[in-house]
Formats: sequence, structure tokens, C-alpha cells
Amino acid sequence: MRVTVDQDRCVSSGQCVLNAMDVFDQRDDDGVVELLMPEPGPEYADETRKAAAACPALAIHIEEHG
Repeated sequence: MRVTVDQDRCVSSGQCVLNAMDVFDQRDDDGVVELLMPEPGPEYADETRKAAAACPALAIHIEEHG
């Protein structure tokens, strides 16, 4: 799995961090998403998919491998 984020679309809702705190964080100054793990391992797959689904701005994109 490869994850990318569109910081320009992000509305700083924090749903990504609530669902996958090991994969995403938020900038201190404005709350915009920061990607901590561009290629999370299988142990993070479910929570990463939940974070993408919960994003109200659709700012998280997942490319599945294999």
C-alpha cells in the first residue's frame, strides 16, 4: 500500500489521526495533515483505509500493491 495526501484539500478535521495515529499527524500551526508513513505495513492497512474513508475532504489517497 502506498499513501499520498493532498494538503491543499485538507480541512484539518483530524479524522486521519483519530483513525491511524501511527500513519498520520497534523501540523501544529494549522492542523493540516502530515503523512508519517508513505508505505505503511500490513499491520496498518485497516486503520489507514478507515482514515481515508473518514476524511471529509477526500485528501487521502491509497494505492494498493499487488
